[in-house]
Amino acid sequence: MLQRSFVRPNGDVELTDRSAAFAWYELLTTDAAAARDFYGSVVGWQVQDASTAAFAYAVFSTDKTEVAGLMELPLEGRRMGATPRWAGYVAVDDADRAVNRLKSLGGSVFVPPTDSNIGRVSIVADPQLANFGIVGGLKRGGLLPELDRPGQIGWHELFAADSKKAFAFYSELFGWQGAAGESDLPESYQLLCAGGRKMGGMFTKLPRVPTPFWLYYFNVADIAVAVACVKESGGRVVQGPMPLPGGIWIARCIDPQGAMFSLQGKTSDRSIEPTSTSELNWAADWGDFASRGKVVRPKRP
Repeated sequence: MLQRSFVRPNGDVELTDRSAAFAWYELLTTDAAAARDFYGSVVGWQVQDASTAAFAYAVFSTDKTEVAGLMELPLEGRRMGATPRWAGYVAVDDADRAVNRLKSLGGSVFVPPTDSNIGRVSIVADPQLANFGIVGGLKRGGLLPELDRPGQIGWHELFAADSKKAFAFYSELFGWQGAAGESDLPESYQLLCAGGRKMGGMFTKLPRVPTPFWLYYFNVADIAVAVACVKESGGRVVQGPMPLPGGIWIARCIDPQGAMFSLQGKTSDRSIEPTSTSELNWAADWGDFASRGKVVRPKRP
């Protein structure tokens, strides 16, 4: 079920019909103008307007490569308890077929397959209620040949209720495969490969974390600079910076409107102080957005 891929003339990797991987992302927020400024400062993204007659939409990009979308969280979703969040879309050849498969495997559908400005999209959840999107016929973004370039979204991490069951679900749905663990990683951390490329991991969350969720890591040129910018721009750093093998550091953050995200990158700042990786208390104060509010995208013509 793994998908092959080939490189487009502009350097992007185009998905073929037997592969599935995260290839587009959207920020649903309560203040799009403020989010533009925040992520522009922290990650270095440029913003282009991509609105239609039906709704307002903007696109984050880096080096003229589209990375993610930005839109206001619909009022209907807010009334149902939805809060600002990042959503990742797994690109497939046929969204309807993938959603039907998801339902047969015990997943839930919040927004059924619907034609949109980025393709045929559906908002779904795995059997443990971690939310994500499925998109067929992707019109924007796509896979990139280098996942570690600054400005790209380079890692995808699932905090699962039961990582073994979650891995079985995603393997059956998308054909994702495991990868051998690295010596510095906990034995319980399951690395994920899509289309032969290592793209993320999953593990069983602590009981104190209210609900399973996907977390997305944004690449930055210097983690110390980016972390300082998060704080200066009104966001919060709730865990980190923390060192990883290979000179990479990560930090888990919350933007000024309350959306959770992570940063990863190297740094030239030798005075940076690492924090403990033993606790995930940051997730408890972020809370249970993923289980609240089934309407996260407006209906589109």
